[in-house]
Amino acid sequence: MAKKEFPYTGFTSLAIHAGHEQDPNYAHLTPIYASSTFVYDTAEQGMRRFSKQEEGYIYSRWGNPTFTEAEKKIAAMECFGVTDAGGRPLVTKALLHASGMAAITTLFLSNLKAGDKILSHYSLYGGSQEMMDKILPGLGIEAVIVDLRDLNKAEAALKADPQIKMMYLETPANPTVQCVDIEELTKLAKQYGKIVACDNTFATPYLQQPFRFGVDFIIHSTTKFLNGHGTAVGGVFIGRDIEFMNTRAAKTYQLLGGNSNPFDAFLLINGMRTLEVRMERHCHNATEIANYLEGHAAVSKVNYTGLPSHPDFYISSKQMRHPGAIMSIELKGGLQAGVKMMDRLQLCTRTVSLGTCDTLLCHPASMTHYGVPKEQRERYGITDGLIRMSIGMENVQDILIDLEQSLKGL
Repeated sequence: MAKKEFPYTGFTSLAIHAGHEQDPNYAHLTPIYASSTFVYDTAEQGMRRFSKQEEGYIYSRWGNPTFTEAEKKIAAMECFGVTDAGGRPLVTKALLHASGMAAITTLFLSNLKAGDKILSHYSLYGGSQEMMDKILPGLGIEAVIVDLRDLNKAEAALKADPQIKMMYLETPANPTVQCVDIEELTKLAKQYGKIVACDNTFATPYLQQPFRFGVDFIIHSTTKFLNGHGTAVGGVFIGRDIEFMNTRAAKTYQLLGGNSNPFDAFLLINGMRTLEVRMERHCHNATEIANYLEGHAAVSKVNYTGLPSHPDFYISSKQMRHPGAIMSIELKGGLQAGVKMMDRLQLCTRTVSLGTCDTLLCHPASMTHYGVPKEQRERYGITDGLIRMSIGMENVQDILIDLEQSLKGL
């Protein structure tokens, strides 16, 4: 059995073994601890646990052994090879949530109060955008949206508004696949004393590690590549300030009730064990498909940062191991061409979400970003004719055949 102190030299070894502790009954894999509550040997032990004098589980809304392995595994992957300011291996704390949106809610409500503002950028995940537009203003928290690919604009916003408390990044962004420079933006934010949070869902810890560039918090929708099989919804909130994560963040998490459940945590653990090998295949396929689509007569634009023609090619190559498996395309025929293409698909799957083993296509304007006003969507680059593609692990030739027949004559 691998031990926690084993000096892992590779990402997959870490992904398989990190966070695992031997079950008392010697199960090979961590069991599904399907228990709402946990018992104590004595009343005194219960008191020690509630007062935090003794480590132990109390109630699954507050923590569960199956959650713990998932949390430790994700935290270990985000920190693999990353050091703190003193040159020591970075240690972080993760809280497993019922969804990515639950994780984002804990991030915002544990850090922000009425009067605070968030500085963010164009083309965010639709749920994040709607949270900033429709929920946070009612709590007295506002969002300032700026093109953060322009560092001058980012600094101007920070100078102009001292109420900005947090910089919130999503890179690559959904669904235009825009990238922002995590390192430079974090340096800038720190000059002004701001918190930096980053949604790392598209990239995963295998392709990008925002903690390496000094961010304070990372969130994921674990539903996507971390799970990898479309079997469970989940989210995670990770922070480098252990005291904050164990106090303010943990209390917010517990009181909001956004915790995961043991079965979904179990599915996530097993999905993460194969993250590296899955991402390698996803990325290989995505590169071939992006190159194919860039030269296709029906396609006016391919948003994929692995193409030298993409304006964020340099930033992506600077901070990511590989550009990833998500791209979006603009069809010359607009909305009607997009409808025809989607209807013709035979191998690829028509659905929302992303990060599963099969190739998934969706139409953001009518699906993931339906709740974002049309004018706002288009200003962010999410047009009616945009198709988002999550490239799967099928044999790439089969994906290409399906795309070719679906695009024929458009």
